[in-house]
Amino acid sequence: MSGNSYSDRLQEDTPYLTSNGRLDEHLVDKIVLQLNRVYPQILSNKEAEKFRNPKTLVRKRLSDLLKHLKSKGDLACQEFYRALRNNADKIYATLPSRKNMTSPVFFLACFSVAAGLAFLMYYNNSDIKPTGASKKVLGFSAFGFGRHIKNILISYLDEVSLNN
Repeated sequence: MSGNSYSDRLQEDTPYLTSNGRLDEHLVDKIVLQLNRVYPQILSNKEAEKFRNPKTLVRKRLSDLLKHLKSKGDLACQEFYRALRNNADKIYATLPSRKNMTSPVFFLACFSVAAGLAFLMYYNNSDIKPTGASKKVLGFSAFGFGRHIKNILISYLDEVSLNN
């Protein structure tokens, strides 16, 4: 993703949104109406009429709307994304800025957690007695996990301490 702000996301998504056939006239009108009704400070009645003019091509109206929202600031861009999600969830889910959130780093982080848990379960042998230091590490690592994993780690530590 090029930036964290909604304006940066909108800048990245503009070519995708303005490509032919992506958003039809009915959908653009619904988004303009939602922005006008919910936030009249973002889109006044006069501006809404301009962006809903049927004599202008949909692609031109959408392009002008996106430029206008970028000039209004981050809140306006955020509200555009909210309106897009409410009216066209499938298009919202396929935006380039949304797809970039599933980066390789995210995959590696999830894989590392899964591999660590698999390693822990594989070597969860009752014959092996952990030292005092490893008990402390396992005990404190339970704080960072969810409820189910925390229960597994704590029950493992309880079982090990009963065997000692």
